[in-house]
Amino acid sequence: MPELPDITVYLDALARRVLGHTMWRVQLVSPFVLRTVDPPLSAVGGKTVRELRRIGKRIVFVLDDELFLVIHLMVAGRFKWHDKTPKLSRRLALAAIEFDSGTLVLTEAGTKRRASLYLVRGENALRELHRGGMEVLDSSRDDFTARLRSENHTLKRSLADPRLFSGIGNAYSDEILHRAKLSPLMLTSRLTDEQAARLHDATRSTLSEWIERLRAETGEKFPEKVTAFRPEMAVHGKFRQPCPVCGTPVQRIRYADNETDYCPECQTGGKLLADRGLSRLLKGDWPKSLDEMEDAIDKARGGL
Repeated sequence: MPELPDITVYLDALARRVLGHTMWRVQLVSPFVLRTVDPPLSAVGGKTVRELRRIGKRIVFVLDDELFLVIHLMVAGRFKWHDKTPKLSRRLALAAIEFDSGTLVLTEAGTKRRASLYLVRGENALRELHRGGMEVLDSSRDDFTARLRSENHTLKRSLADPRLFSGIGNAYSDEILHRAKLSPLMLTSRLTDEQAARLHDATRSTLSEWIERLRAETGEKFPEKVTAFRPEMAVHGKFRQPCPVCGTPVQRIRYADNETDYCPECQTGGKLLADRGLSRLLKGDWPKSLDEMEDAIDKARGGL
């Protein structure tokens, strides 16, 4: 899912192409992407793009007459920019937004259609789409810590909760926690003041560095390779690869459609966090450390 750094770079690219330009129409390929009916989508015709905003992981086009076109890319949604309106693939394209400067096509890979488009009128209606998450890059340590401790969850869940923090998801929460040297399963109620300060610093530095990295990579082009799995990442998507800090193989926890990646040496004192599915299967045989896991692997190889 595109997160704060990716959305920021999308906004940079869109600003150069559509800010101050006229939006002619929104052509729907999949009617299910549109989640509102009033005002009608035809109301955008001839309106000027006055501003671009980010609300969490949503991109907002601010138009004349207090109209706001809001797009949430969700997991597999992406943008493609074309100087002229292309022939739209019904397999990938969900909608095409036509401007006097070109066409922005909303695509979504896979069979699950989760990306969404809203057209609302007025700031009050726009606020209803805001989940309430704090903008971490603008936050103080005290405010960040207070928000973190407002609910007792794991650090991983809290960082990725859009009601608590804005724009952070599965990928960057892994990277943040690795930099902070904190377990993804530590409960917020057990966090010390020093650990909270460390997490605040890691959150701000990780997001800021990735924004600048992606900006440098994209330059004046439109972002084409928006992905949650990047070779420069420390742990996210790096299962069994060496941690760049200590060389320990990165481990993961799988649950539903998501996974958490972490370094046991840097983050959990060498302890392996139990994968829910595997730990249920292995029960008492679940290894508690990397040494135990390596011993188990050696025994298994010896029996072959």
